[in-house]
Formats: sequence, C-alpha cells, structure tokens
Amino acid sequence: MRTPFSWLAARYSLGPRAVRVAAVASVVASIGIIVTGGVVRVTGSGLGCPEWPTCEGENLAPTAEMGVHGAIEFGNRLLTGAICVVVGWLIVTARLQRTPARSVLRGAWAQFWVVVLNAVVGGVAVWMRLSPWVVAAHFLAAMLLLTTAVFTWDRTRPPAGPTPPLPPRETATATGLLWVTGAVAVLGTLVTGSGPHAGDSSDVHRMPFDWTVVTVVHGVLAAVALSLIGLLLHRLDRSHPGPARRRTAALLLVVLAQSLIGLFQSLTDLPGLAVVLHMLGAALVWSGALRVFLATRDSAPTGPYEVGAPPPRALARS
Repeated sequence: MRTPFSWLAARYSLGPRAVRVAAVASVVASIGIIVTGGVVRVTGSGLGCPEWPTCEGENLAPTAEMGVHGAIEFGNRLLTGAICVVVGWLIVTARLQRTPARSVLRGAWAQFWVVVLNAVVGGVAVWMRLSPWVVAAHFLAAMLLLTTAVFTWDRTRPPAGPTPPLPPRETATATGLLWVTGAVAVLGTLVTGSGPHAGDSSDVHRMPFDWTVVTVVHGVLAAVALSLIGLLLHRLDRSHPGPARRRTAALLLVVLAQSLIGLFQSLTDLPGLAVVLHMLGAALVWSGALRVFLATRDSAPTGPYEVGAPPPRALARS
C-alpha cells in the first residue's frame, strides 16, 4: 500500500548522518524531560497547572495570576511537544534512508507511543493531585522513553567491522549490571515518594515508607552496581577492540559522581539543586548502563545499513 512516506522515499533520500543526528537529539530530549520533571518537583510546581490537558479551565497556557509555578509546569508540558517534534523528525529521517533499517523505524515509532504514554501518566498525576505512586510511574515512563531512545540511537551506529565476541562471563556481568541499575532507579522512586519534595506546596500524601531505610537500601544497591562496573572493567582487557571498555570506564565516572551527589543531598537536607542534579545523574547512569549492555551483546551492529545496502561512503554522498 502506498503511503506518503513511500511516495517521499521514492523521490528523496537522506544520508545516515541525518538519522544519527535525529537519534541523538531524541536521547537529549528524553534526558531533558527527566531533568525538567525534577525541577517541577523541587520547586513545588506540580500543580502549577491544576488541570490537564488544559492548564486551568479553558486556558491551555497559565495566566499571570498563576505565577512562576504555572510557568514552570507549563514549560515542562511544552517540552513534551518538543519531544514529539524530535521523534517525528527521527521517524521521517529513518524512513527516508535509501535502505531503511526496520530496527530504527520500530524504535522511532516506539518512542512516539511512549511519549503519548508519558503524557497520559503525567495527566493522571495531575488528576490524582500528585499521588506519589502515579508520580513514580510518570518518572518510570520517562525512563522507558530514554530506554527506547538509547536503543534506537545504538541501532544507527555505522558498521565498524567485526570484532571478537566477548566471553559469556562479561556479557553476564553486563546483564546483571543492567538489572541492578534498573532496581536502583525503581527504588529511587520510593526514596522520592517518601521524602520531603512532594511536588507541590500543598499537603500531598507521601508513600508509607521510612525514608532513612529506603535511602540506605537504595545506596546499598548503588554500591552493588558500582562493584559490578569495577568487575566488568577489570575483566575487559585493554587489548580488546570495540566500545565496551570505553563505555564501562565512562559509566564508572558517572556513577561515582552520582554517588557523591546522592550522599551530599542525603546529608544536607535534600537541597533542590542537588536533587535536580541527581535526576540528571539517574538518566545518565541508566543510559550508560544500557550502552554498556548493548556493547557487550552486539559487537558488530548494522546501524541503519541492511544487508545488500550500498557501502557507507556511497550512502553518505547520496
């Protein structure tokens, strides 16, 4: 069946660089929505727009009377629209490749539907007056969006030639690291849900957990993740080609910085700036763990190039 995309693809084509740039932009935008969500929470702007999908009544945008909280919450909503534009461009660039890669197209469309899911969950959070359980689901939906963005970005990498497969214990360690990192992120939502930053200046109920206990468990799991990173880095010999060791070393630095920020904020009564930086760190740690996992699972990615496609140089000139 002919579609507008197939009509365009028959007349125009874009080089692989276009889809790679769009994929990177979707990763940056996904991290941005996580960070701005943290800004909304620590500034108490979660109900700055008290309704959804409108801001208040029939007004889509906040009024001057709603003040800075309305502006912050509305700005976060606008970023969702910006992500839709970025993901839409990714879909277009992926489809207009001379030989479109199914994995990239599927990843781009998956991002679109996860953006819709995240927006709906955010709306439910407003309807439920910032129930900490729904707010936690909103954060996890944002992390799911980041997951699909990172996977899609990885599929756009140009082929680097075959490299020797990693031994099973390295791939198993990377898989275990991914699971532990995911558990750290989930437990972090319990720390947030039972902590002082409710997301609004009004009386918002918190999760029925002891904040000190869940924070300590969260820290212990983070220490386990740090140990697995060190173990994986030790096992990846310097002579092994490929990105696995470089990505693991970068992840080690990010996790160390994230651990310091987490320790600082827990000892200093959770200052807002430190919380926002910790949210940024959470997004970087999770994307880094995903990239390490992908590097150990796939030593020769095809990116946007399928079997039988023209060589990369020929595509770049098109």
